[in-house]
Amino acid sequence: MDITIIDAPDYERVVEFKDSALGLLGYIAVHSTQRGPAAGGVRMRPYGHAAEALNDALQLARGMTFKNAAADLPLGGGKAVIIGDPHVDKSPDLLRSFGQAVQSLSGQYWTAEDMGMTPADMAHIGSRTDFVAGLADGEFASGDPSPITARGIFNAIRVAAQHRFGRTDLDGLTVSVQGLGHVGAHLCQLLHDAGARLIVTDIDARQSARVAEQCAAQAVAPDMIYGVEADIFAPCAIGGILNETSIPLLQVGAVAGGANNQLASAGDARLLHQRGILYAPDFVANGGGIINVATEILRVEEREAWVADRLKALEQTMDRILTRAKIEAVSPHEVAEAIVHEMLRPKAA
Repeated sequence: MDITIIDAPDYERVVEFKDSALGLLGYIAVHSTQRGPAAGGVRMRPYGHAAEALNDALQLARGMTFKNAAADLPLGGGKAVIIGDPHVDKSPDLLRSFGQAVQSLSGQYWTAEDMGMTPADMAHIGSRTDFVAGLADGEFASGDPSPITARGIFNAIRVAAQHRFGRTDLDGLTVSVQGLGHVGAHLCQLLHDAGARLIVTDIDARQSARVAEQCAAQAVAPDMIYGVEADIFAPCAIGGILNETSIPLLQVGAVAGGANNQLASAGDARLLHQRGILYAPDFVANGGGIINVATEILRVEEREAWVADRLKALEQTMDRILTRAKIEAVSPHEVAEAIVHEMLRPKAA
């Protein structure tokens, strides 16, 4: 295992880890431990090149700092990425090797499940490190965070509907969902049960067909999702999808989804605001998963009650953000970032 420190301004620690014998290459980025140990999942994707993977780790780690602060958790922000196709390149040995990389940071970073990973994978990683959460078994095991993530996004969609359309129920509203992985599929079921009409897409056409059948949804091709007419757009795949190309295509009243770093740039939040599209900040909307994971890291005894309380508080935070944004006539993203910056500001002695 080769671990190399990478210079990254404004980050506390960034390392590249490599195990050539196993084909392992990736990055761990620790953005901040101001509020506590950095926590954030490990993502495995077939990145086009190493620079793309590193940039993703950096952006995701910063997003975790904001997400954990917005949820008022005593955790900082970090993220790990592994370069490779999880369906082809992932193996128990590779995961155990990654666990050694996590252990080398001595608790500065806690890892958990993210894109391309499962609770079973966390067990392999956990065989080599003490700093892993999202396990399926154990005294404080939190398991798959996807259902809780989806519940938090569902709550955010309801809050957005109240502010944009003056109603809390979703019956009869149309929601377009991009990305039907663990989180997106759970979200679709919640929306369907609430009476929403669904338009869905995924890069896996078979998954689109399955969810469409289960939730009486209309499935469309991935490049068609931006232009469909809907009340709310819920991005639940990769980041950077709200940009100067996609935003002009949107025919929705609000955006509220689970993908991390949905905005390609801060300017895209203003572009949404100018178009009259209400944006529910992603690092607030998708905080349910890390709340669930935090019960394991923090060794919470009454997990279900604690998670329920935190989800309710997160919903109230979203409501305050959207209310303040309306009063100040600015993008909710601007308000959300200002609130988190205030929470991260060092307290006077």
